[in-house]
Amino acid sequence: MTAQSDGGPTSDDAEVGASTDRAAAGSGAGRLRRVLSRRDPIAWLLGAVAALVAVVFVVVDLVWNQGTFIAPLDDVYIHLQYGKQLGSGEVFRFNPGDPISTGASSILYSFVLAVGWLLGFSGNGLLGYAVTTGIACTAFATGLTYHLGRRLVGRAVGVWAGVLTAASGPLMWGAASGMEVGLTALLAVAAVYLFVVERPDGRFRWTPVVGVLLALVRPEGMVLAIALIGAMLWTTLGGRRAGETRRPRAALWALLPLIAPIAQYLFYWIATGTFSANGVQSKSLMSDRPTFYIGDFVQRATENLRGAVGFFNGMSGQNYAFPGMLIVFVLGLAYLLVKHRRWRSLAVALAVAFAGIVLSVSTLSTALIHELRYFQPFLPIYIVVTVIGLYAVSRLVARGRFRQAALHLLPAVALLFSLMALPQWAWRFGWEAATIRDTNISVAAWLRGNLPPDAVVGVKDVGAVAYYSERKVVDTIGLTTNGFAEASNHGPGALYEKLRAMPEGERPDYFAVYEQWPGAAMHSFVDTGVFSPHPEMTFELNVPRDSSGWSIVPFDELNVRKANWSLAGTGDAPPVRGDVRDHVNVGSLDSEEAHGYAPQMEQPGVQPYTDLRRQEGVIDSSRYILGGETFRIGNLKPGEDAKLTSRVMVNGIEQFVRVRVDGRAVGVWDLGPNRDAWRTRSFDIPGEFVTRPDAEITLEPVRPLLSPYPEYTSYGYWVTQ
Repeated sequence: MTAQSDGGPTSDDAEVGASTDRAAAGSGAGRLRRVLSRRDPIAWLLGAVAALVAVVFVVVDLVWNQGTFIAPLDDVYIHLQYGKQLGSGEVFRFNPGDPISTGASSILYSFVLAVGWLLGFSGNGLLGYAVTTGIACTAFATGLTYHLGRRLVGRAVGVWAGVLTAASGPLMWGAASGMEVGLTALLAVAAVYLFVVERPDGRFRWTPVVGVLLALVRPEGMVLAIALIGAMLWTTLGGRRAGETRRPRAALWALLPLIAPIAQYLFYWIATGTFSANGVQSKSLMSDRPTFYIGDFVQRATENLRGAVGFFNGMSGQNYAFPGMLIVFVLGLAYLLVKHRRWRSLAVALAVAFAGIVLSVSTLSTALIHELRYFQPFLPIYIVVTVIGLYAVSRLVARGRFRQAALHLLPAVALLFSLMALPQWAWRFGWEAATIRDTNISVAAWLRGNLPPDAVVGVKDVGAVAYYSERKVVDTIGLTTNGFAEASNHGPGALYEKLRAMPEGERPDYFAVYEQWPGAAMHSFVDTGVFSPHPEMTFELNVPRDSSGWSIVPFDELNVRKANWSLAGTGDAPPVRGDVRDHVNVGSLDSEEAHGYAPQMEQPGVQPYTDLRRQEGVIDSSRYILGGETFRIGNLKPGEDAKLTSRVMVNGIEQFVRVRVDGRAVGVWDLGPNRDAWRTRSFDIPGEFVTRPDAEITLEPVRPLLSPYPEYTSYGYWVTQ
């Protein structure tokens, strides 16, 4: 069925109809070989242009960095480290001998880098291999973009889609960065293209195979792969309505991409005990704060969603798109739905996939940073559909020369916007690389030259430091070190407890960290003496920020400090005499989980962050409380009186809480005041309330609902009998 306009087929539509009919013959593999042949030089020319543009980005980087290529993002070096380790036989172990971790957001790309390591690339050589791979993949993705647009609508659409892809600043940024952007873009375009090629037969041989790779290369690729499964099932099983026989085996083969997420998450669970990757634990809006509030989540996710829509509609300053591009993209999908019946399932799948990708990424705290790198791989498909939308607008023009002029004028205007933004993207690429050189690369070189080979270093930005310093690192943010993401999100107190619970020989000897988010603030570690007050070295950001005050790194200063663990664990010692039956260490996530501890905040949105304090030779973690707390205590002697003792600091006037034991009110507890210092407070629980070996203790406001609420800092509870 060819598209109709003004009652008859257009020349472009006739061409696509003919090409689709020709595509119906032969195997999918044969068609793919013909695509990759030299019969159509336009695809190869467009791919060469894309590669040339990406190489210009590399040259700009070299100019910024005195002839040495530096990646514009620290995350690049995380993948290089995983690839190096994988090639060395350390399967997904970030440090030699570490437990398996899930910090590599692209399993497939880690294997690609491991191949480079096995081929003999190391150090900057492996980075060069990664960049070359990314550029080559982007070049092939550009050529396939042309073929995709040609098959969907016509040659003019294919040419303009390829040209706009080759001139896309954000895509070329990702292609030359050393990240998995190029590989993901190639697999995304290839999966959609193979669907288009195999759609006339109603049998999908190679689309599911590429779908497996797409699902393994990025979580966002998994969304597109699953959407294409729906389109394949629609096509395969829907044939019965057209008089064809149902093909259950073909439908079953279409489900092949589901193997990838099942296997990946099963691997996560077997290796780490959780289905959630470390990056999700660290960055998800559902887990990046101590307490989850649905209203807070919706508000933050909506902000990210609005920001993403603004970028892709050309309403932001990052020059991702021309003004109104998202609207034209929707028009392109509508045109496929209305005018090209054969592509309806694909149009629906792309709409679902793009909505799913934007929505899923919007649930991450990092959704709109790092040049929107999560979205970059899908720009070729976004551009193809947008050009189809421009083509649809041109169909509104009267026939003849004016229609032909409109067909080329509208994409030309879009190209003008891309060409205007391209130099800025190249400049940002070099500027961001210089920033990484000024900070993380410099830190890694200093650590390698000044710390003992067996030193363990705690870090926030883990990539370049681990890759170049050749020192064992502990990722305090938790991307590559298991178990630290939650502690870091809860604040410095929980992070301290996680660090000091490590075996003494595995605790960091030094820390190379900064104060700002992401991760917990570090000033409490300095104030308490866990970090030396005098830095071993300070690295200041010398590369100027851009006109908006933004930089690819979140800090102005990074310090290397020696650690002091001499007071580790002093907070556990009971501050009261007697037979201690149980101890709830507030701020220690392990202790809190063991005791069913939960802060009961009176105002939604207020977070019970943990902190760290040193007083009279004791270091202890704590939580900010606005309202009360609930926890369970055990090992009690039923019928005997018990004493509940707290370490608490009240900032302000006297505070009172009502104490309940297993739901029964016992009395009111006076917690303070005790400004600027913690104090030990005790509350007597009569034996008549101790009816079991364990009991649930609830501390709550004396006057519920109304302010002022009990406001205090809770350090822990000891129960004696």
